[in-house]
Formats: sequence, C-alpha cells, structure tokens
Amino acid sequence: MKVKIRYFAAFREATGLETEAVDTSASTTGALFNECRARHEGLENFTASLVAINDEMAQWESSIENDDEVLFFPPVAGG
Repeated sequence: MKVKIRYFAAFREATGLETEAVDTSASTTGALFNECRARHEGLENFTASLVAINDEMAQWESSIENDDEVLFFPPVAGG
C-alpha cells in the first residue's frame, strides 16, 4: 500500500525530508516507523515520540491503510 509520511522537527532534520510517499507492507504506525528507521539512519527510537494519522493523534499500535498520511513528531523538550 502507499502512504504519505510527514516528518517534524528533529525527524525532518534527520531524514532531510519534510514529506515522502512510500510503498509499505507495514500494518501499524510503529512498524512503518521502523521501516523509515531502516531507510534513514538518523532516525532514533520512538519511545517518547508522537504519531498521528490523517491529522488525528494515534498510538504506535494504530492500524494504517492505503493513502493514509502518517505524521511523526519527535520528543519535545521544554522547561
């Protein structure tokens, strides 16, 4: 299936991309992120990161479908 991926902040810097369209066999957002990590060495583990599907916040176990847009947000530091 095809999905569009949007990277934010440190993830965008690590990949050098804001968006990319990919063919994937991943069925969850977590599996998709792992595929992205295999393609982009600079991506770090998603332990404290957030994910959204079609502009709706999601979980790392959330299912993805053909033509979804998946957004990856790295951990945010604050103070």
